[in-house]
Amino acid sequence: MIKSAGKLLRYVGEYKKATIITLIFIMGEVGLEVLIPRITSNLVDVIQEDADISQIIMFGVAMVLAAVSSLLCGCVAGVACSRASAGFAKNLRLTMFKRVQDFSFGNIDKFSTSSLVTRMTTDVNNVQNAYMMTIRTAVRAPFMLVLTIIAAFSVGGQLAMTFVIVIPVLVFGFIIIGKLALPAFRAVFKKYDKLNESVEENVRGIRVVKGFAREEFEKKKFNFASGDIKKDFTWAERVVGMNMPLMQLCIYFNSVFILYVGSKMIIESAGETINVGQVSALLTYGMMILMSLMMLSMIYIMLTMSVESVKRIAEVLDEEPGISNPENPVFEIADGSIDLEDVVFKYSDEAKRDALYDIDLHIDPGMTVGILGGTGSGKTSLIQLIPRLYDVNSGCVKVGGVDVREYDITALRDAVSVVLQKNVLFSGTIRENLMWGNKDATDEEIKEAARLAQAEDFILSFPDGYDSKIEQGGTNVSGGQKQRLCIARALLKKPKILILDDSTSAVDTRTDALIRKGFREYIPETTKIIIAQRVASVQDADLIVILDNGRIVGKGTHDELLKTNSIYQEIYEQQVKGGDSDE
Repeated sequence: MIKSAGKLLRYVGEYKKATIITLIFIMGEVGLEVLIPRITSNLVDVIQEDADISQIIMFGVAMVLAAVSSLLCGCVAGVACSRASAGFAKNLRLTMFKRVQDFSFGNIDKFSTSSLVTRMTTDVNNVQNAYMMTIRTAVRAPFMLVLTIIAAFSVGGQLAMTFVIVIPVLVFGFIIIGKLALPAFRAVFKKYDKLNESVEENVRGIRVVKGFAREEFEKKKFNFASGDIKKDFTWAERVVGMNMPLMQLCIYFNSVFILYVGSKMIIESAGETINVGQVSALLTYGMMILMSLMMLSMIYIMLTMSVESVKRIAEVLDEEPGISNPENPVFEIADGSIDLEDVVFKYSDEAKRDALYDIDLHIDPGMTVGILGGTGSGKTSLIQLIPRLYDVNSGCVKVGGVDVREYDITALRDAVSVVLQKNVLFSGTIRENLMWGNKDATDEEIKEAARLAQAEDFILSFPDGYDSKIEQGGTNVSGGQKQRLCIARALLKKPKILILDDSTSAVDTRTDALIRKGFREYIPETTKIIIAQRVASVQDADLIVILDNGRIVGKGTHDELLKTNSIYQEIYEQQVKGGDSDE
């Protein structure tokens, strides 16, 4: 915990000054607060001694100055503390976000999307609150406790021994309460991940939910996850709620003891041993001591809650990206040739079987290659190795005759455009979405890419054309329109390799054919890899690769595979002669 917290504190960065200002002014605030009861005690004493009005005014002015100065110190400390804690959270959240951007798909798979969201929101908020409480209250409470105890003994002498009884009782009680509440606070963060996952799935798949009339099921699922969190928090809050009764018990005991014993001492000694002003100061100091202990207990609870958050954030920051640049990367990609040599790949060390094995494949620059195979055959796994979204377990993948692990990652991915199965559009205009492919693209280049992707007609049918708004995730365009926009975005990169992962499944066969015709005519030197479910989408490819259970079980042209490959023959028979609905 201490090691993880130390790593996180590095991200205080430029807000160290605000943190130091907070600490200085808190000490000033506490010192002045402790001084006020002493001034009050002296004021009571001089009143008893029939002091003149000038002395009373002098003490009154001193009290006002101390109170105002304490207030000003508190205000300055509060502003500086807010700036320091909010800045720390900003730095921490930004660092985590940048770290996630460097993660490979394997790293993201390890954490899950919903967990990463929780860590960058709920967990960072918990750490921000803990930091704010630490630099403000965690300094204020013990400093006040020490000063107040010293002041109490200097004012009340033996009568201050009451605190020797009360303080250990409170400390012991607060520790027990904290230990009982800790397990619930630890458990709740993992349940937050599940709750966020439920929300994320529901919002993303809201059309499916409504299409299958599963709203009630989703409500029940969310209610169960939310209720589970409520149950843990209810238990924890009940335990923490015992702080107040324990605090009140000690306050009342302390007050009664001081009043009873102090009054008796005043009467018996005629004010020689202790006087009314000292008893008054002791009552105030007693309240301040107990409130300091109460603050310390709340700090303990808050830090207890943040321990799990600190660990979860540190896990993200300590995670080494599964894919990184070599020491001396290659920046130039010669051409779009692709070689897979003895490739073996699986998604994690815990995976029971390889997603790909014994893969040998050569693709010349400018070729159009079709990849067919059943669900789970390894089609997507294969193409994700080319832009190095994952690394092979053994063997190698070469682009332009160079192992992809020797390239600068950005340079490699700039040369390889991938339109994945689950590609998304982002909130903004159509133009802004297309320019993700090339931020410097001219209007003519944007229009040409849209024409090649057969997207220009429907774009111009919108009232604002290329400046029409796209909702988050592209929810206000159809599946086929979304696919064509994603293809246009990929074309704007002017890649050496273009990969379409079942990216024309939502368009009709005529549009599919026109897109492929545009590829042949306008980007003949670009290597094109097309994963498809339809034979018609790859029938005119220079090479068709058949995958089954992670292995290449056939490759050749359409005519060659019709003669030699039983899987291809079966697919062809089902789709063409069996009357495929798209044909």
